[in-house]
Amino acid sequence: MTSLDAFATAKLDALAAQSLRRDLVHTARAAGTVVERGGRRYLSFSCNDYLNLSHHPAVLAAAREALDRYGIGSGASRLVTGNHPLYGALEERLARLKGAEAACVFGSGYLTNTGVIPALAGRGDLIVVDEWAHACIMAGSRMSGAAVHVFRHNDVAHADELLTTHRAAHRHALLLTDGVFSMDGDLAPLPALGRLARAHDAWLMADDAHGIGVLGGGRGSSYAFDEPADVPLQMGTLSKAIGAYGGYLCASRPVVELMKSRARTLVYSTGLPPPVVAAAIAALDLIAADPGLAEAPIAKARLFTRRVGLPDPQSPIVPVLVGEAEAALAASRMLAEEGYLVVAIRPPTVPAGTARLRLTFTPAHPDQDVERLADLVRERVVGNVS
Repeated sequence: MTSLDAFATAKLDALAAQSLRRDLVHTARAAGTVVERGGRRYLSFSCNDYLNLSHHPAVLAAAREALDRYGIGSGASRLVTGNHPLYGALEERLARLKGAEAACVFGSGYLTNTGVIPALAGRGDLIVVDEWAHACIMAGSRMSGAAVHVFRHNDVAHADELLTTHRAAHRHALLLTDGVFSMDGDLAPLPALGRLARAHDAWLMADDAHGIGVLGGGRGSSYAFDEPADVPLQMGTLSKAIGAYGGYLCASRPVVELMKSRARTLVYSTGLPPPVVAAAIAALDLIAADPGLAEAPIAKARLFTRRVGLPDPQSPIVPVLVGEAEAALAASRMLAEEGYLVVAIRPPTVPAGTARLRLTFTPAHPDQDVERLADLVRERVVGNVS
């Protein structure tokens, strides 16, 4: 065994001893919420395809038409091969939905955050970020070279304290948060953060990966409150409720134009495949045509939480805290035996001691299965934890 293999093996053994090793499981998704693993079919409650649009006939038809007309690959960076005509249509729809002047599409949500943040902040600048922000926000913040200060989750007063203490010593400041937090399903207090950012001349950026399509009539977390939040930098992904792939930034036109020259993950990344862009356009058209579509996933989540006895959800994401990693894995295995795919989430994705089941809900989940799953969780998971 080489020293490299010995290093990797030791790391894997240590992870396994803590029930933290991860393995990829061959899984085939069908239309709706059914998946197949190891020759067995499960009803999945572990997918971010919140509106079931990844298999919608109109979305598939748009992808097929683009495939036949434009082929499967984009060929190179958008700045090298030229801006594909479908990109303009996609960015126009995103900007309109989010109430922004312009939009810029990236290769993924991760590439968006690791491209946009370093393009706006660098040495001499300040970043103040929620402690539970997604890993790619943290990665983009560290990559920027700016001074990074982390505020307690959704604690506006702590963010204010950090800005009050550090803002004057820095040229520019970014205030960063998720709009919907992916592991807990709770919302950031975006209206309050917007006011705070203005008071300190900071630029608020919210990651709406889990908000677009399912909150605010489909417009996302900035529109999920009684007052629209002032979020000049709205980013997100096309891979969840939109059902396709890619990331985006919606912002003012000057900011979007800057991204085309300075966001390295745009400049140096191959463009999205044309069928994927076409699919996203079709999905956005469906969302815009039926704002009521956004209500269905949260209604299903509410059916579950009320039957279990959990607080009403703020999004289609419902966490069931278990505690230790092995206990979460055991709960996941128990539900799999009953025909439900509910993945256990373990550290470092969540803090130590807070391993959980993370459930997501869609319009296609039958009520009777939601209720049966709720009964199982209440009697055999929550009951054991309490």
